[in-house]
Amino acid sequence: MMQINVTGGTLDQRELDAYIARANTKYPIGSVQALDVHIDGDFVDLKYHLAPRPFSRIRRITGYLVGDMTRWNNAKTAEEKDRVKHI
Repeated sequence: MMQINVTGGTLDQRELDAYIARANTKYPIGSVQALDVHIDGDFVDLKYHLAPRPFSRIRRITGYLVGDMTRWNNAKTAEEKDRVKHI
């Protein structure tokens, strides 16, 4: 569930639902943890707080871009093991 913080005024539920829908179309559903809505007269500032995502490292190994070697067959794993690593 997304936490919503409204400062500087009040919003009706329809407008608040529109801001939530915008957050869900701009970012994947479930990635927005909180939404700060700051009202300044006729202007509204939106600040999204996103959930942390794990970092996946991609390397080029034996001509392939891979994140890990879990799906490689024995021949490709042996090729990676036998290659010369340049430091």
